[in-house]
Amino acid sequence: MEPDDPQTELSRLLEATQDRGRAEAMAARHAKGYRTARENLDDLCDPGSFVEYGQLAVAAQRQRRSLEELRGSTPADGVITGLATINAERFGAEASQVAVIVYDYTVLAGTQGYFHHKKLDRILAVAEREQLPVVIYTEGGGGRPGDTDVSTQVAGLDLPTFARWAGLAGTLPRIAVNNGYCFAGNAALFGCADLRLATRNSWIGMAGPAMIEGGGLGRFEPTAIGPVDVQSHNGVIDRVCADEAEATACARALLGYFQGALTRYDHADQAELAGLLPADRRYSYHVRRVIETLADSATFMELGAGFGAAIVTGFIRIEGRPLGLLASDCRVLGGAIDADAAEKAARFLRLCNAHGVAVLSLCDTPGFMVGPDSEKQAAVRHMSDLFVAGAQLEVPLVTIFLRKAYGLGAMAMAGGSFAEPVYAAAWPSGEFGGMGLEGAVRLGYRKELEAESDPEKREQLFQSLLAGLYAKGRAIEAATHLEIDAVIDPADTRRLVSRAFSAAAG
Repeated sequence: MEPDDPQTELSRLLEATQDRGRAEAMAARHAKGYRTARENLDDLCDPGSFVEYGQLAVAAQRQRRSLEELRGSTPADGVITGLATINAERFGAEASQVAVIVYDYTVLAGTQGYFHHKKLDRILAVAEREQLPVVIYTEGGGGRPGDTDVSTQVAGLDLPTFARWAGLAGTLPRIAVNNGYCFAGNAALFGCADLRLATRNSWIGMAGPAMIEGGGLGRFEPTAIGPVDVQSHNGVIDRVCADEAEATACARALLGYFQGALTRYDHADQAELAGLLPADRRYSYHVRRVIETLADSATFMELGAGFGAAIVTGFIRIEGRPLGLLASDCRVLGGAIDADAAEKAARFLRLCNAHGVAVLSLCDTPGFMVGPDSEKQAAVRHMSDLFVAGAQLEVPLVTIFLRKAYGLGAMAMAGGSFAEPVYAAAWPSGEFGGMGLEGAVRLGYRKELEAESDPEKREQLFQSLLAGLYAKGRAIEAATHLEIDAVIDPADTRRLVSRAFSAAAG
């Protein structure tokens, strides 16, 4: 056979890396209801923007297999890397530059080999030098023991990939997306990301079945290791998506919060805010309705919904400006901040601070969760860390007190002190105290209450004392004593929050 001319040969080799050249592998992928790596890539990146690195790589197994076989079965050595733009139509080409890494599970189960790591190291070095956000799809089985072409290494543990990837924390946004099995080294890459998305068909663990069995710990099916219902409730997964299409759309949307402001937006009628809190202070309400009404339409993206649910975290926009959001959820523990919620909130504050995203806090909390069970969860450590994260904030913080603002928990929702936010205001429903009013009455007036032997009169005394503390702790009283900056009409919240952030930015 006559050899191809160089251009023809190049076209043939590049074609072999594409889906259309790998019909059997693609059919198997689609039979599982999954997309191919290049289908996810095409959906993620702006059309025609992807510039691929290392496309001609194959697995380092030439001592075991022919080069032609490796080109057919290990294209790109199982990982697609390169540069692209994402959301350029909304934010412009310059602000939309990203580095992209997509694992290809059809190639040796997405395992990490010698050239595979060289590709990762190369694209991460470029991302670090150019300060580009990174989106990574992590599906794969971890390290690959079958690469035979490297004879000068023993364990292959002197590679820089994981340290380089972890070292990018706090320097540029990193979004991980997973569908399917994600074990060992792949899971480490997923876990080190700033934001972690996973489909419902995800299993994520620091070791796969083979490693677990090899360690003498028993035999397990892959689906028993790190399923979504476990990893979303312990904080490993930030957002659960139905499938790869939804996860990719979420990745594009999340990236947008780090790419800049928008000039076009819609919002709900702000007069609706006043009717979202019940007249009776003892009743709960849906804080997400408050968030969605306050924010630009369809911009609220919640993170960590299954973990630390007493605090809602996520991103919104107000007048096009991207904001990080903390919000108390009074339907969970009455809004009391437990260890998990404190951990989630602290991590989120650090993320926003690292990447220059201002923070809006909506506070309605009776304080930190207390009691022996709470202390078993390392409450002191996690709740104190929330204060540290607040104290380290360099981005503007605005706190709006919707209702309860009691004790150390309320201070933590305000960056550690009511003096920390650039603007701290309350709705007329706001109420303030060193601790929950009911508890303050029972503790502070115990002798008086115990002295009243008649249960009916004791309850009347309790309610009278409670009413007195409530009147003293009303938002208007707090504003009179300058503990907060203002009491505002709920309908004005959006306008005033926007002005406060604009002033801080200026």
